[in-house]
Parts: sequence; structure tokens; C-alpha cells
Amino acid sequence: MKTLNQYLKEKYGCKVYKLSISAKVTCPNRDGTLGSRGCIFCSEGGSGDFAANANLPIRQQIAEAKEKVSKKIKGKALYIAYFQSFTNTYASIEYLRDIYMQAIEPDDIVALSIGTRPDCLGPDVIRLLSEINKIKPVWVELGLQTIHEDSAAYIRRGYTLDVYDKAVRDLRKEGIDVITHVILGLPGETDKDMEQTVKYVVDSGVQGIKLQLLHVLKNTDLEKDYIEGRFEVMTMDEYIELLKKLVKLIPDDVIIHRLTGDGPKKSLVAPLWSGDKKVVLNRINNEVITRNNHENQDRR
Repeated sequence: MKTLNQYLKEKYGCKVYKLSISAKVTCPNRDGTLGSRGCIFCSEGGSGDFAANANLPIRQQIAEAKEKVSKKIKGKALYIAYFQSFTNTYASIEYLRDIYMQAIEPDDIVALSIGTRPDCLGPDVIRLLSEINKIKPVWVELGLQTIHEDSAAYIRRGYTLDVYDKAVRDLRKEGIDVITHVILGLPGETDKDMEQTVKYVVDSGVQGIKLQLLHVLKNTDLEKDYIEGRFEVMTMDEYIELLKKLVKLIPDDVIIHRLTGDGPKKSLVAPLWSGDKKVVLNRINNEVITRNNHENQDRR
């Protein structure tokens, strides 16, 4: 397995930080096109709770995001501009061109990462992304979450699996890297269901995958179902054991961008153990990443 940190250090020779910035856009699942309440798990911030202030110009957002990570930096550092919250291809082409070009303008920005939905990648958007990809690498992050239609309907995803398949084909045809988001622990899904999703994703032609623990956040419809006892969240031990199985399904040419995630503590309802980021990351590093690498070396 290869993590994003390993990949970036090998490619650029130094630490590369993702700067989460906001495009000040919405989503078809919120503006009434498909729905008005968003996906069932999505926070008021559109899954971009750690992103910069959307009211600031892009250049200022980047400067402030750099300042936030500056204390971590020792030596040279480079950056990826990451449009994270809401659906970042859901606007006019003129507006998208403007914000994307601003984001890649600084010399120390080495790539542009764009979080979006597979059903918001029309031909004009693909052409724009292809154009920018010739200037600096573009990554498109697709929120698939699951391949199972019952789960997709429950979370109000709003599109079918064939839409995802087409988006991946269209992006790859233009040489654009694709990273797919998968949520682990969706209500009703078994380990086998999640294994099927991960296997499908890595076979779909993507370059990266993000595995995200399901978080129950305040003021979401998912919170209501959780409080009413309609599902349970995973324990840390269950999550670690699941990851051990899933990473074995991911080939080395698919970069693992994430093996968990942390919701903002002020709005986290469950699982509360996920709020202890240091403990969680240490267990994942020791019991999943390091163990998997040792097992691979032994097989060689």
C-alpha cells in the first residue's frame, strides 16, 4: 500500500500540505435541484468544516491557509489547493475558470484538488479541467460513498452508479486523476458490503481512494436516526479490524489519501472516540499501515 504522504514525498522531495479553500458554491442536493437537505450525513458546512472562509478572495484564503500550517513546517514545503466544501464544479464555467486559475497561480501550489459530484461534470466542465490539467495537475475527488443502491438512497446521494462510472471514464480520458471517497459504517452495511465497494472503486480506474469513518454530526438528519436508535456506530477496534481487511484490496498503484477522518469536535455526536485524533492515527499507523507494509515485505 502507498499513502498520500509517501507518494507526495517521492514525487516532490518534501512535505506537501493540502490547503482547504472554499469556492462559495452550493450543491444540487441543497438548492432544490435534487433536494434541499443535502446528503443525510452532510454538515451545514457541506463537509468542509475545516475550509477557509468562503467570503474571502481565493488568494487571501490560500495565504491564510498557509499561515495555519506554517508552525508545522520544517524546511521546504509545497502545497495543493483543495476546493473541499459543497460541489466545486457546480457553477458557471466563467466563475470556475476564475477561481481555479487563482488557486494555481502561486508557484508553490503544485496541484489543484476539486471535490465534487459525478453528476456535476458536464462536457464544458471536463474541457475546463483538461485545460487546467495541462498547466498544473488536477485531481478530482468524487463522493461515491458506496456502490450499494439501498445505501445510496438512504443517504440521499442523488445519482446512480452508472453516473459515477461515466464520470471516471470522462476524466481519465483527459488524463485527470480521480480520487474516490468511500464512507465506512453506513447504516445497514456489512463488512462484505464495504469490501465490495472498495474493490469496485479500485477496479474502476481511479488513482486514489479516501476511506472515511462515518461521523454523526449535529443538525443532520443522520443525527436524528442515531438518537432514535436506528443504527449503531463502529467501535475503534471494529474500525481498525475493518481497515486491516480493506487495505489488502487496494493495489500499490492506487494511492490511499485517507484511512479515517475527524469531524469538528463541537459538532461530533458519534463515535466520540474518533475525536481523539492522535490516538486514532497512532493505532492506524501501527496496526494497519506498518503491519501491512511488513506483511508485504515478508511476501517478497
